Amino acid sequence: MTSLNRRKFLGLAAAAGLGSLAPSSLLREAMAEKTADFTFLFLTDTHLQPELNAAQGCDMCFKKARNIKSDFAIQGGDHVFDSLAVSRERATSLFDLYGKTEQDLGVKLYHTIGNHDCLGVYPASGVAETDSLYGKKIFEDRFGKTYYSFNHKGVHFIVLDSIGITSDRAYEGRVDAAQLQWLASDLKALPAATPIIVSVHIPLVTAFDSYVPVPATAPKHHGGSVANAYEVIALFEGRNVLGVLQGHTHINETVIWKSVPYITSGAVSGNWWRGTRMGTPEGFTVVEVKGGKLSTRYETYGFKSIDPQNT
Repeated sequence: MTSLNRRKFLGLAAAAGLGSLAPSSLLREAMAEKTADFTFLFLTDTHLQPELNAAQGCDMCFKKARNIKSDFAIQGGDHVFDSLAVSRERATSLFDLYGKTEQDLGVKLYHTIGNHDCLGVYPASGVAETDSLYGKKIFEDRFGKTYYSFNHKGVHFIVLDSIGITSDRAYEGRVDAAQLQWLASDLKALPAATPIIVSVHIPLVTAFDSYVPVPATAPKHHGGSVANAYEVIALFEGRNVLGVLQGHTHINETVIWKSVPYITSGAVSGNWWRGTRMGTPEGFTVVEVKGGKLSTRYETYGFKSIDPQNT
């Protein structure tokens, strides 16, 4: 507790006749740091690969992004394309390429795990489940924890892991039980009025299925959104969630549920480096926090695909 906040708390406590009692939730809220205005970037689905001029495109994006005054950036997942179905050697080379390209961004970067960031999950990769980098371990080796939180200028940021690896070596959108328990504890430690911003790769809330034809056969796994999103959303009740930033679908979309905007961003890679994705060009999202409110705008950077297949 800073000396300023301690004086504030002691004054409030004395006024309330609480003496040396532990602070109530009301007093804890009064002690919370005031939110300062700031800007950060949300860049998702870079899908780095040596093909399709992807590295050059990502370099273009990062160089434009660095000219926007921002405090930091959040990578929304799917750093590379692809780790699920390729050898350890190929995946390692992709992450090496991403690491070199990322340096052009020039700001502090927080990482969100995406499905394509998991090594050798598909049996076709030839990677054994006993491999030291199998699954999410390659992400952890490069970037650290798959879910965590941090604070910036009075705002609490939560980065979630939405990737569930299934027993038959596939993936689904899921936040597992251990993470749910961690999230509940992380939120419980905060004053109720604390502004919160969440990053997650596979969307918690999306209307994407309304924009595309119903598939002839139902997918085996729930991969388009988080299957147990209702469990996550329930933990946001009574909290000051300014917004949830999402990736995965490569389109720009905002769905508001119970006053919380679930903002899905278009992809740095657009249609996987093949032009626009359902009308959304290659780009990234600029996020402004001002007066305790969140607003966004989408920035494009002029990439031209060498193999356009716009959807």
